Amino acid sequence: MAKLYVGNLAGQLTDSGLGELFTGRGYQVTSARVICDREGGRSRGFGFVELGSSDDAARAIGEMNGLDVEGRALQVNEARPQEPRTGGCRTQCSRVYSGARAGSNGRRSY
Repeated sequence: MAKLYVGNLAGQLTDSGLGELFTGRGYQVTSARVICDREGGRSRGFGFVELGSSDDAARAIGEMNGLDVEGRALQVNEARPQEPRTGGCRTQCSRVYSGARAGSNGRRSY
């Protein structure tokens, strides 16, 4: 199985619509998913498609990269593993001080 990244998607494209883009061109799609934001559920403009074979993936990249869909040129590449996230202060900065009140910066006044 091969996983492809598909970027520059139209905002109204659904999971099934993304899968149909590939099945309509003769590819065997195992899964298709459009990535949406957490708050509003709106498309983030990219998704992932899993195809049955690596040969299909290479052919799909060549055939569909740059393809015009709803006025947008698709970007199709082999998907890379997600890198671990390092942003935020969840591990170092979020110490909980017992007895602290909101707005006191975690300090007690004596």
